[in-house]
Amino acid sequence: MIRIYNTMSKRKEDFVPLHEGKVGMYVCGPTVYNLIHIGNARPMIVFDTVRRYFEYRGYEVNFVSNFTDVDDKIINKSIEEGVDASVISERYIEECKKDMAAMNIRPATTHPQATREIGGMIEMIQKLIDTGYAYVAKDGTVYYRTRKFRDYGKLSHKDLDNMQTGLRMLAVTGEDQKEDPLDFVLWKPKKEGEPYWESPWCQGRPGWHIECSVMSKEYIGDTIDIHAGGEDLVFPHHENEIAQSEAANCCTFARYWMHNAFLNIDNRKMSKSLGNFFTVRDILGQYDGQVLRYFMLSVQYRSPLNFSRELMESAKTSYERIVNCAENLRFLLEKAAGKDTMTEAEAALLPEADAFRTQFETAMDDDFNTADGISAVFELVKWINSHVDENSSAAFLNKLNEELGTLTDVFGLILVRDKSLDDDLAAYVEAQIAARQAARKARDFAKADAIRDELKAKGIILEDTREGVKWKKA
Repeated sequence: MIRIYNTMSKRKEDFVPLHEGKVGMYVCGPTVYNLIHIGNARPMIVFDTVRRYFEYRGYEVNFVSNFTDVDDKIINKSIEEGVDASVISERYIEECKKDMAAMNIRPATTHPQATREIGGMIEMIQKLIDTGYAYVAKDGTVYYRTRKFRDYGKLSHKDLDNMQTGLRMLAVTGEDQKEDPLDFVLWKPKKEGEPYWESPWCQGRPGWHIECSVMSKEYIGDTIDIHAGGEDLVFPHHENEIAQSEAANCCTFARYWMHNAFLNIDNRKMSKSLGNFFTVRDILGQYDGQVLRYFMLSVQYRSPLNFSRELMESAKTSYERIVNCAENLRFLLEKAAGKDTMTEAEAALLPEADAFRTQFETAMDDDFNTADGISAVFELVKWINSHVDENSSAAFLNKLNEELGTLTDVFGLILVRDKSLDDDLAAYVEAQIAARQAARKARDFAKADAIRDELKAKGIILEDTREGVKWKKA
């Protein structure tokens, strides 16, 4: 039985799907005005892994994750570049998909875009107006009556009377027209130069929160099994989604709420002003996307995760250990051609290997504890390394290769080295060796030693041999 920590109840609960054997899961996606940053990558990787584990357990998963393609930041970027807002959003949707592919994040069942769902948003907003949950201000802005929804605050566990400050709302003209300071925007009037759509209230565009209420309803249903995202979305975004959806649909919006913790950099919150802001593309220029994925899963998703170069190097070493095991199995399989029958001794060992799968499942069933799940994989790797050799049968090796592949596939780890990175590294090292040789020939031994030390710091060891300079990874 899979157990999930539900933000709503603040405890772990047995997962019971709305429809047997099926999971409807909605994950809030990025606002596409620039390259995604590594903070965006954490929920993408985490909930892709959750999806994979549900499928491993035999569920059919309808996984929906949106792109917010109309927003103040997108509009500001389009004005800066002198292009239509859609040019910006479409550009960065494609760039986001490239980064997702590099991290082996599978495409969602559906990737809805806000600008293509405006009709559904207008329909839901009108229903909220008709039932008294929303009202139209003089300038055409539509607000949600927050206090009318009696359960407001049930997800974030906030008291309505203490919410006068700190609300994350879209700034609009005429906020003094609100009936209550806590009311939030459903529809806002256009400004000059902004994209807009026709509506019964004014030419304008939707507020941020209404998007996900409409898209989850359209692509999953009035009630969904799991709603997920970063913990920064709990309030007000997810709180407002609940208020909108439950008032409009007259039923529970989501049965389980999952939120991943923040990603910090060198123990500080990621911030452009602090100079510790990294895009995924920045990191992919230095590490295989699989290393970044491994790093993100090395800690259980509800625990804060600290990003640092040292931790990334550790993740790289750990990932390579698993890859080395997989490569060794493939190498031994080539040599074991014709040894199709498993020996009695090998067959007797299989229950020991199966125990690691049980350990893995126990960890993942407990609120998707990827940290302990990866530990189980490492135990399996250690066991494989000590129980296979050139005498192993192909049947035994295939069984272990399949076992390792099945478990690592849940984590989305590809057990094949990125040869392009190896080629880039080789070209760099060879160029440094040539520069070192030139320095030595010029008797500039200080420079030659500096090049050697620099390579050593990067984990490259040089060996001077009769055949010339050879190098290897430390």
